[in-house]
Amino acid sequence: MTDSSVDLANQLNRECDCVGTDVTALQLSLSDTLTECGLRQPIAATHPHLFSEAPVFIAAAHTRQMQSVIDAVEAVTRLDAYRESVLRSAPEIARAVPANDGVFLGFDFHIAADGPKLIEINTNAGGALLNLEAMRARRECCRPEVDAGEPPSTAEQLEEELFVMFLREWRLARGEEALRRIAIVDANPDQQYLYPEFLLFQRLFESHGIDTVIADPKELSFVSGVLTHRSGKIDLVYNRLTDFYFADPAHRALAEAYISNAAVVTPHPHAHALYSNKRNLAVLSDEATLRSMGVAEADIATLLQGIPRTIALEGAEEQWWSDRKHWFFKPAMGFGSRGTYRGDKLTRRVFAEIMGGGYVAQRLEPPSERWRNTAVGKTIFKIDVRNYVYAGKIQMTAARLYQGQTTNFRTAGGGFASVFPSPFGAC
Repeated sequence: MTDSSVDLANQLNRECDCVGTDVTALQLSLSDTLTECGLRQPIAATHPHLFSEAPVFIAAAHTRQMQSVIDAVEAVTRLDAYRESVLRSAPEIARAVPANDGVFLGFDFHIAADGPKLIEINTNAGGALLNLEAMRARRECCRPEVDAGEPPSTAEQLEEELFVMFLREWRLARGEEALRRIAIVDANPDQQYLYPEFLLFQRLFESHGIDTVIADPKELSFVSGVLTHRSGKIDLVYNRLTDFYFADPAHRALAEAYISNAAVVTPHPHAHALYSNKRNLAVLSDEATLRSMGVAEADIATLLQGIPRTIALEGAEEQWWSDRKHWFFKPAMGFGSRGTYRGDKLTRRVFAEIMGGGYVAQRLEPPSERWRNTAVGKTIFKIDVRNYVYAGKIQMTAARLYQGQTTNFRTAGGGFASVFPSPFGAC
């Protein structure tokens, strides 16, 4: 029997046309904040489709199921057999176990007819502070009819929790030593699409008295056991690089500081190897492998229900080609939907390239939909649900609305969307 919260969430996502986020007000307030941080152009001009006004409704039952999948993944990652399996093929830099956990795991789900499906795990999931800013512009959309339990955290409370998360990372690695300087690191940071969020993190850290720089890794040096920037010694690196194992020669200083434990790096290569290499999903969705590792039967059942079957792509090229419409193809070390393909959209040329190695095939689980009435009629957006997770617990949940094969910020009316829990009353 279907949970009533599921039926209501589905109904609201198809019929409710209310505004969940006042995007105009959000863009104005965010532009004012970012101007103070040194950003010159208004966010509405540079990122017109970053936020959606449409709310997304998530059933309480689905939230519980997503947490259950996360719990099961966490249980597996603690097993020696799993760690030995996934770390065996990881680069040397990823095999050492740091004292800190790593911030901002992103567990991304599609909500299928039979429940949430975990499609990937990211180790440097972006957008958390941007979604907190959107919370400040949230509008009451639908009136709760029943007691939904504890009131949700405010943006201010969540922002403080995120800062405490970084402080916990530091304490795990350095105890009571003073945290004086943080570097937010990415390649060409001011050219990154989410650079505005880097500025928000800088503001957050500095509001707690911690000097913070935004730096390209080429601006860092490692001399005499110390990671430094022109501003001085770096204590903690908030790592936003997609070079997950610091293999680029330009990232050598960061790699050496991490290997020698001269700076606390979060998230780190070990976390990526443990969670985010997409080949790991092949392990987590294979019943025989899970059982051979000693995974608890309840966790096996949760994982098989909650993760689409994923297989390392190799051999039997014609068989894969004939069955391609049932699969989504992803680079094992990919990020941000780059190089991903729905099987029914593949050409023979591209298919031959991905069969060359480094890809996984994931059973296709289409995303759920958000319907909106617009000036041109009914518009349908796809929904991708992102859970920001730390130490196994969901900190906050956001949705991304989009059209096309994969998530993007190019869809008019799409972007980050506020998540409202069901049950709710009628609009």
